[in-house]
Amino acid sequence: MNKTDELQQKYLELLSEKYPTIAAASTEIINLEAILNLPKGTEHMLSDIHGEGDQFFHILKNGSGAVRRKIEEVFGNTISLHARRQLATIIYYPEEKLRLIKKDMSSQEELDEFYRVTLNRLLRVCRHAQTKYTRSKVRKALPADFAYILEELIYEQADVTNKEAYYNEIINTIIRIGKADDFIVELSELIQRLTIDHLHIVGDIFDRGPDAAAIMDKLMEYHSVDIQWGNHDELWMGAASGSPCCIANVVRISARYGNLDTLEDDYGINMIPLSNLARSVYGDDPCTVFKIKHVEREEMSVGQIEEELEMKMHKAISIIQFKLEGQLIMRHPEWHMDDRMLLDKMDLKKGTIMCYGKEYPLLDTNFPTVDPNDPYKLTDEEQEVVDHLIASFRNCERLQRHVQFMFTQGSLYLVYNDNLLFHGCMPFDDKGEFREVTLQGRTMHGKELFDYLESCARQGYYYPEGSPEKQYGMDIQWYIWCNADSPLFGKKKMATFERYFIAEKETHEEYKDIYYKLIEDEKTCDKIMIEFGLDPKHAHIINGHVPVRTKKGESPIKGNGKLLIIDGGFSKAYQGTTGIAGYTLIYNSYGLRLVTHMPFKSREEAIREETDIHSDTQIVHLTHSRRLVADTDRGKQIKKEIADLEQLLAAYRNGTLHEKNGRKDDSLY
Repeated sequence: MNKTDELQQKYLELLSEKYPTIAAASTEIINLEAILNLPKGTEHMLSDIHGEGDQFFHILKNGSGAVRRKIEEVFGNTISLHARRQLATIIYYPEEKLRLIKKDMSSQEELDEFYRVTLNRLLRVCRHAQTKYTRSKVRKALPADFAYILEELIYEQADVTNKEAYYNEIINTIIRIGKADDFIVELSELIQRLTIDHLHIVGDIFDRGPDAAAIMDKLMEYHSVDIQWGNHDELWMGAASGSPCCIANVVRISARYGNLDTLEDDYGINMIPLSNLARSVYGDDPCTVFKIKHVEREEMSVGQIEEELEMKMHKAISIIQFKLEGQLIMRHPEWHMDDRMLLDKMDLKKGTIMCYGKEYPLLDTNFPTVDPNDPYKLTDEEQEVVDHLIASFRNCERLQRHVQFMFTQGSLYLVYNDNLLFHGCMPFDDKGEFREVTLQGRTMHGKELFDYLESCARQGYYYPEGSPEKQYGMDIQWYIWCNADSPLFGKKKMATFERYFIAEKETHEEYKDIYYKLIEDEKTCDKIMIEFGLDPKHAHIINGHVPVRTKKGESPIKGNGKLLIIDGGFSKAYQGTTGIAGYTLIYNSYGLRLVTHMPFKSREEAIREETDIHSDTQIVHLTHSRRLVADTDRGKQIKKEIADLEQLLAAYRNGTLHEKNGRKDDSLY
């Protein structure tokens, strides 16, 4: 027996532990063959959530409108519009809606009838939702406490008349013993669970909105999810790794958008040292160019004193950021980012700055912590703030859990069921070829560049403290955030300094990567898909990152339908630009549908008024025949498992392996 045969024999022996008899192996083959012929599960793809919790959570609950469609398919016009809207709201927010409904009930008899009707309607929707899954998969999704009863009710056989009384009595008993509310909640959550089989987040969970931590908590408990890192995610991942530049950027952006509560309340990052520095250094400075953009607090009253302190903190961390970035750029001249070093280009006596070969007046000339002879050196007080922030980010248990999840469930790109998902862009040169990028003496492009950057980001988080690999990895995490050659940035520069201190808008222009022009041509899309091992005849590219300005006539569909940009403006900061409030790309057994969402008013209104997000659906691609599990990546794995099991059967039948009787060997040694 050669080595290959020996390894195969050992593998079959291990497999026989799980399937010890011909009957067990045969049963599993039959089961797997049946699964291959089920419709593929429904995938939902979302991007650029930017901390918008209420809208994101509602879209998960309503399945991007799919739950409402299922209700329509089940009931049509057989029940009233009000009844259909109420049922949908119960599915989305069962506990809250039940409390409101019960307040209006005049008698126990009326309430019992409501329970009876609602449970039956929820069961009908649930039966409709589970049809594309095996009974085993549905069973695993059932809540443990009610699994047996729910399975009986979900798989009710309508044509078995002698069981009708049995099913009715189950529901009557549920109501009589006071468990109706619990069953309604569990059924509603099961419908939500069955509506979305797998969730893809195509980047940028963090920044702007107030609920990034709550969104991460939700994703960590979600049944099936992956994440393609966005540039804002990578920034937070770098901050959790301990990168001073990433930390400074995270704090500055949080301050700029009036979102320091996320750091202080959700992650317990103490801002008092920064606050004290801001008061002492900028106490008499109005910091007018550091006005807070309270996008998420438009209707909240922010006191003048609080506002003034936030502006001073905003300025303090911004100056720290520019100093730290200058130090990092000087450490890596091979990154060609000297144009981002602007503190040393200021002439504070004249109140001007030399930028792009031209002199501009500065909007702010009060830089008490900037030494003209060494402008990128932190003061002792600034260094203390930085040291404190590094320790706070590294020791924040909740943030570390979230970032570890980003690493375990995430990646820079994903190839999944003939789709290529990545957040930003593929760097190209002016000739339409993959741009060559040299890092650590290694010249790369395309997929190799993605793989290299992801590897460096991981070593920045996981390598031991003080190791050169960790230091370089943390530096690369900042590089991924803002370098022109980064596939997550996709612009010529990060013009943060210019937007703060120079009025002339010509200096603010960041210029999108040529990628965003080239993808209008399907040949470019084909080239990218081939680079990642996909067949352009069947595959699609899914991006986020750049908001699609639908109000200006832009389309999210590029390259003759081969590439889709699904950043539709989840964040309120971008909705004025996009004119909408986000996209969901849905990939089910029939093809691809792009769902356009309008703004979500509030959770409270949705529960009280039974309103939903208005969403419009556009067919992007229809398959010639319905796609089955056999046509998916999971199907390929199942086929391999079947082949292995068939080899195991052959080994049992030809005597290479003997069946086991299932009894434990209690012999003594």
